[in-house]
Amino acid sequence: MQEKGTISIHTENIFPIIKKFLYSDNEIFLRELVSNAVDATQKIKRLAALGEYKGELGDLTIDVSFDKEKKTITVSDKGIGMTAEEIKKYINQIAFSGASEFVEKFKDAKDANEIIGKFGLGFYSAFMVADTVEIHSLSREEGAEPAKWVCDGSTEFEISPGDKTERGTDVILHINSESEEFLDKWKLQEILDKYAKFLPVPIRFETKTESVEDGVDDKGEKKWKSVEVDNIVNTTDPIWTQAPSELKDEDYLKFYKELYPMSEDPLFWIHLNVDYPFNLTGVLYFPKVKKDFELQRNKIKLFSRQVFITDEVKDIVPEFLMLLHGVIDSPDIPLNVSRSFLQADSNVKKINNYITKKVADKLGELFKKDRKVYESKWGDIGLFVKYGMISEDKFYEKGKDFALFTNTKGEYYTLEEYKEKVKPFQTGKDDKLVYLYATDPDKQDSFIQSANKKDYDVLLMDSPIDSHFIQHLEGKLENASLKRVDADVVDKLIEKEGGYENLLTEEQSNKVKEIFEKAIDNKTYSVEVQGSSPEELPVTVTMDEFMRRMKDMAQNGGMGFYGAMPDNYKVGVNGNHPVVDRILKSEDAAEQERLAKQAFDLALLSQGLLKGKELTAFVKRSVELI
Repeated sequence: MQEKGTISIHTENIFPIIKKFLYSDNEIFLRELVSNAVDATQKIKRLAALGEYKGELGDLTIDVSFDKEKKTITVSDKGIGMTAEEIKKYINQIAFSGASEFVEKFKDAKDANEIIGKFGLGFYSAFMVADTVEIHSLSREEGAEPAKWVCDGSTEFEISPGDKTERGTDVILHINSESEEFLDKWKLQEILDKYAKFLPVPIRFETKTESVEDGVDDKGEKKWKSVEVDNIVNTTDPIWTQAPSELKDEDYLKFYKELYPMSEDPLFWIHLNVDYPFNLTGVLYFPKVKKDFELQRNKIKLFSRQVFITDEVKDIVPEFLMLLHGVIDSPDIPLNVSRSFLQADSNVKKINNYITKKVADKLGELFKKDRKVYESKWGDIGLFVKYGMISEDKFYEKGKDFALFTNTKGEYYTLEEYKEKVKPFQTGKDDKLVYLYATDPDKQDSFIQSANKKDYDVLLMDSPIDSHFIQHLEGKLENASLKRVDADVVDKLIEKEGGYENLLTEEQSNKVKEIFEKAIDNKTYSVEVQGSSPEELPVTVTMDEFMRRMKDMAQNGGMGFYGAMPDNYKVGVNGNHPVVDRILKSEDAAEQERLAKQAFDLALLSQGLLKGKELTAFVKRSVELI
């Protein structure tokens, strides 16, 4: 019997829509067809397990093949198969889900939801690359007749008796002239590696050559020969589908190398496994983070029932964890009909929160279990933790217990530990606690030493994110502030009762200021005469804490307005220093100016700000003064 009919759709423009707009990339056709073959195979296995199918299952391997001369690509399965009526029902009525009906029928059976595909729109992705598509199918039903379906991409189809003799379905694509790039072995292998690498049913793509032992030669050494073997493209039971208790460290490391062959070993990993209130499995790895961490983003792969969907997971994974690597698999993440993009859904937010909590719990566990090991990894972990504390309030509350603060001596403290360490020394006369920090210990060494002389401690804040972290942290701390160690002289950073006063008279201070302004001759620098210890430097060059912080943030992304502003520095002249006394006692104006310029240049040199001709002049002047 032969029959012709019309596909049940509401517009004749459905195929142009499918070809141009529905799918983000035309290579998706192979993912959809292979996924449908997996669905059909899982259905027959499920029916056999339930006793609904009594026949032999046999080899259930799915085959993908191509014929360059005939310009065809074929996907063959030995799954549930279809009768002519089922083809008309599931294929011709676009978007009618055979999977949905199957799940409904067996909804009380365990694992009945293991059906990922929608036999409908997914199938029609074939017309993105094919002029004509054929289906040859033989149903698992006893006494079923084989059926053949053909469609040329219009709304018309032809269905007729087929000649298939084994249970299952063959989908044959006659590739159009615009898509002949897919008639290439390496191109098809690349697509299968991307989308089918971890599907739960074996996928065979032709054969490959392997070397096998072939006895020994006259010298007793092994001989090898090349043989053709099945090219199975996938691992059917990736580690995220297995119980963590059954896995060893080497299993996780091996899988990581499979995902990222050129990467260093990860620091550690988290195995995700939850089935309520949503289903989610996966493994997330903490990589060793480099300074150019932007290059390491988008390394988490999203799967749905082991079918690769995308590596754009910003809606599922919190922003601060986008630097992690690994795999997330969930059937509860809603996708649009092309399975390519995430849709807004409450489950996505729940999954996001769950991943945040799991990461926080893992970090807390590692910190408590072996602090020394945790400290040794802080250089890599710290970026994640600080980023998380900035972007997620819930993570901040957990993170403050395992976030570490490193000082310039290489010691590690939690926030509470550090507070207790510095509170007795670094509380100012206004009862406000001041945390001092350095961003470049080499350049800021003189300021750090000045702080250390007063038993003050200095934190090291030199990561790409620290300028933002400092700003966020200050907003969270009560009655405390953070000040960069070179933002002013140390006595001004933490003002104490009975601090040093400027011993110069107002007239002397004005004279000193005038001498320095003339020697510097640059309006970028504003001169201020102040009182400090005679043991401190005669002159310091600093930038206001607020402006310095804004510029640091601009340099590391954000606050671009401040980054464009010109640098303005404060020149602090220590009125109690012997050099200033010497300047005042000199009766030679040129000598006064030369001494002032020398002291100023020393301050610039200590900040790495003395360069070019000014540096050359300073060296020459230093020789003259010896």
